Amino acid sequence: MPDYMYMLESRLSAEQRAVLVRMQELAVETTTNVYLTGGAVRDLISGMPIRDLDFTVEGNPSRFARELEKGGARVAHEDDKIRRVQMLFSGDVDGSIEAAREEIYARPGVRPETRWSTIMEDLRRRDFSLNAIALSLNAASRGLLLDPTNGLADLEAREVRALSIHSFTNQPVRLLRAVRYGARMEFKMEPRTEEWFNLARERGLQQSISPGDAGDELRQLAREDKPVQILKAWEARGLMDAIGPQLAKRHPHYEMLARILRARDDLAAAGIRPRLSAPLTYAALGKLKDREVSAALHRLEYRQQEIEVVTSLEERAQKVTAALAGRKTAAPGEAYAFLEKAPADLLAFILAESSNSKAVGKIRTYLNKWRPLRQALPAAILELESIGMAHGPKFDKVIEDLFQAQLQGKARNPELRLKLLRKLSGIKELPKKKPDEKDRKKLVDKTKKKFVGKQPPGAPAPGGAPVESPKAADTLARLQAARKGKAAAPAPPPAKVAKPNTAASRKR
Repeated sequence: MPDYMYMLESRLSAEQRAVLVRMQELAVETTTNVYLTGGAVRDLISGMPIRDLDFTVEGNPSRFARELEKGGARVAHEDDKIRRVQMLFSGDVDGSIEAAREEIYARPGVRPETRWSTIMEDLRRRDFSLNAIALSLNAASRGLLLDPTNGLADLEAREVRALSIHSFTNQPVRLLRAVRYGARMEFKMEPRTEEWFNLARERGLQQSISPGDAGDELRQLAREDKPVQILKAWEARGLMDAIGPQLAKRHPHYEMLARILRARDDLAAAGIRPRLSAPLTYAALGKLKDREVSAALHRLEYRQQEIEVVTSLEERAQKVTAALAGRKTAAPGEAYAFLEKAPADLLAFILAESSNSKAVGKIRTYLNKWRPLRQALPAAILELESIGMAHGPKFDKVIEDLFQAQLQGKARNPELRLKLLRKLSGIKELPKKKPDEKDRKKLVDKTKKKFVGKQPPGAPAPGGAPVESPKAADTLARLQAARKGKAAAPAPPPAKVAKPNTAASRKR
């Protein structure tokens, strides 16, 4: 049986692991059952990157949210009707906490009655089997996988399977969601689900998708790794009207989307993972006029703050571009300090859309040269420690001065870096110690032991006087002369012994 907790902990980032540990601690403190559910478990089993941490509790999630806020988490949105809290956990980790619930439909298509229930009932009321899997985080059952609808088999078969014949009737937004999952994971619909999907479309259920639900899908799209594929799949299935009739006619700005995604990859290569919700939403609606973009987002029930972030994107990017092209960021140190504080989504948008070569060039230098230099500073810290400087304000200043010098192209290799560290710290290299008379004597004695006793063929038997080789004699003579301060004449080469003429010997 797979060790799912080991798999999970090995796949999570350090920040995500910290959130997981804190949720387990709160489960013990509040005596509440807590489960990791939905996308995180699905992505864990399917081998995809784990982006969000969604937790389901058999109790009130607000208690958890309040405790997590004390540790630096933020509540992005709270829905009191279904007891769901959208969170930005400490460490900039996305996720949510919601109460386990059961939904009872009086008849298909009407608003359901919500009842608070157990985790098993909660999993059975979900949309698709691949989302109906949970992992227990409780002390008594930690690591236990709950899969009441056999979602593991569908993940293995790479299929999206709806859990009810009324799945699309009860919540038409699942039409958009099924296509999104299929495009993201490159899954196909399970045959019976495909039949239900086509029947729902023939009945025109896509026209009854509520604007708020469609807005939630657009938000999810902006966080996807493959938004272009998803949008094209929605268009191919005739679902774009649900996002906006104008968007269905003019189509998303696919070229802008592709440029932004390339910029995202450039930032990711430098260790920056920007939140691209605003740029990707702006690009998806990029062929609409400014007032039409604002109207479309209002219709999709975006909050006013979200709308302002999207509609002001180009203006904010122009301010950053002007600053990068101006005198205040002319020096490398000033440009680096500015870019360190600049929002990453604006940097991605400038890389994708700006024609200002000066600003774009500085961003690329920052990503490809300056950030790697910053990330290599631990080596300089070790070197500074090795030459004897203690940690403190002066230590930190030396490291920062070194980095500023490296931004200007100085001390890029280890030898020059160490030399500059000594100069900045005022710690000079100790002079090399010259050997004294006692050390020279030891060297002579050691050499004697090395060469004496190596006898040529035909030497006397052991017990007689040792015979030194010409090479040993020459070395010893030079060493002894060095002790006396005289130069020793090199030993003459050994005399060559003439070989007997074997042919003449035979004639004799």
